[in-house]
Amino acid sequence: MLLIKSHAARLLWICLLSLSGLSACSAIPATTPNTNIYAEFIDQMVVKHQFDREQLTQLLSGAEKQQSILKAMSSPAEKRLQWHSYRKIFLKPTRINGGVKFWQDNKAILEAASAKYGVPAEIIVAIIGVETRYGSNTGSYRVLDALTTLGFHFPKRARFFKSELEHFLLLCREEGFDPAKPKGSYAGAMGKSQFIASSYRAYAVDGDDDKKRDLWSSDADIIHSIAYYFAKHGWKNSSLITQQTSLTGTAFSTALNTSLKPKHTLQQLQSLAVEVPANVPPATAVKLLKLKQVKGADYWLAFDNFYVITRYNHSHLYAMAVYQLSQEIKKGYAKSS
Repeated sequence: MLLIKSHAARLLWICLLSLSGLSACSAIPATTPNTNIYAEFIDQMVVKHQFDREQLTQLLSGAEKQQSILKAMSSPAEKRLQWHSYRKIFLKPTRINGGVKFWQDNKAILEAASAKYGVPAEIIVAIIGVETRYGSNTGSYRVLDALTTLGFHFPKRARFFKSELEHFLLLCREEGFDPAKPKGSYAGAMGKSQFIASSYRAYAVDGDDDKKRDLWSSDADIIHSIAYYFAKHGWKNSSLITQQTSLTGTAFSTALNTSLKPKHTLQQLQSLAVEVPANVPPATAVKLLKLKQVKGADYWLAFDNFYVITRYNHSHLYAMAVYQLSQEIKKGYAKSS
């Protein structure tokens, strides 16, 4: 194995790897990362997708491991907080009023997307509100840094994030992005809608017909993409999403489980002394949710559309925050009209 001991010799060696007149010397970070950890991934991208080896090596050598990303991934709010604390983050007047304004500003686009995909305007708006406060916080981490940090330094989910890095590089090639430039969340989610790279490639829509899919700046693209995502994940054109219920006794506890998917029927829950709506077929699939409050708990019936919301973020707390925010925004919009 060749050992390059002098600083000058190392710089010269790196410069020899430059491609198409772009000097690697000008992009050396303060602490040059160990590119050997990317060797297998680079091989895969070269063979599977015909990426240029030297160019990709140069790009990844500029990726920086972010300790704050690893810390955030280890303690997300959805796993750390109970409902009564989690709710307070999103059900604030500023976020509700922001949603009303976003709806007013994008009324025609929201109506068109709702008509096309069957997803209510308030749900689309609430997603954007929960994810990025209507675009005011789309993330400050370079997506490249987020995905390399999690793909190569977070063993618990390394396979997933290496796959997302693969999708991200393909997305950048397809859309003409410089992969060193896009910024997003600590998990690599992008734009007002916070699509991860695989979702961006699969579900982003050119809503304004400008031949681009821009989830940072084009509200038409953002709104249509969220609606399309929901439609592709099984959203039903129905008002049945979730509703609070009451119960007696303790038999209902056998229906509580960690699965996000509805696995019971209304008839089954009724037999466990859970109150169910009289105007919904007894065979309707449903999940019984328990949401902890400061004192006691609330219980909710969650239907298939609620499950679809969890496809955006795999958390019943997240889905309930989206739903309750959507209802407050809907009330506010109705009052303003």
